[in-house]
Amino acid sequence: MLTHSASLYVASVLIWGSTWYAIKFQLGVVAPEVSLVYRFGLAATILLIFCILSKRRLKFSLTQHGFIALQGLLLFSSNYLVFYWATGLLTSGIVALLFSTVILMNIVNGAVFMGSEIRPRVILGSCFGIAGIAAIFWSEVSVVGNNADTWRGLWMCLLATFFASLGNIVSARNQRNAIPVVQTNAWGMGYGALIMALYALIGDASFNYDPSPDYTISLVFLAVFGSILAFGSYLTLIGRIGADKAAYAAVLFPVIALGLSTVFEDYQWTLRAVFGFGLVLLGNYIVLSKSRQRPPG
Repeated sequence: MLTHSASLYVASVLIWGSTWYAIKFQLGVVAPEVSLVYRFGLAATILLIFCILSKRRLKFSLTQHGFIALQGLLLFSSNYLVFYWATGLLTSGIVALLFSTVILMNIVNGAVFMGSEIRPRVILGSCFGIAGIAAIFWSEVSVVGNNADTWRGLWMCLLATFFASLGNIVSARNQRNAIPVVQTNAWGMGYGALIMALYALIGDASFNYDPSPDYTISLVFLAVFGSILAFGSYLTLIGRIGADKAAYAAVLFPVIALGLSTVFEDYQWTLRAVFGFGLVLLGNYIVLSKSRQRPPG
């Protein structure tokens, strides 16, 4: 991987790994869909101002806006809302495990919609990574209840992950068609905020605000770091190394989150969790290392 690509990968992992902790402060007083309006609306406003000040092109054709809006629907609105619903029915460990399947979804969706090559090393590394996440959260995975709420949460989580995967593929398609990431995110997050605002209005949700410092600080963090910087890094990475390899970052998010939980919430690592962490690192190595070309002869 190029040095710049490596920095994009590390930035995506570290920032999104910490957003798991920040999102906790967004839940409670304000409806999830309204919080998403605030988050992506603020992010879009900052990005649009940045584009204007830096004199970046903001005019695109109707077709281009259609694909940008599709990215906003899949990646900056609906997937988050469904994840919030699923989180209310499942433990965070199960959500992390199911979301890690975005790697395999990206492999399949990339092949189907973009004609991307299916790389055996990425599949192998992904399996190690998913197995590692399962080991880390085994205490939660092993006690999953067989009831209607659990099954509803499982399907919701997989659906949200599928939306996110399709959003990754749409981003790859937009970049392939020379639509810059920064402008795509600026408009796309604006579309995502509008979609969530319409949903909130239809659902008669209250556009209230939690004045507590925890809510405001976490909102700004999620808008600036979790949306502008993380999505900018991650989607640029998709354009550089492919949606399949970039998606492995999703396996490392919960590991970073557990690291923070160790510091702030006294999380205790078990031998099984350490073994799972080793599998995650091994999968990361397999996915991101370059395959050796056999010499001709």
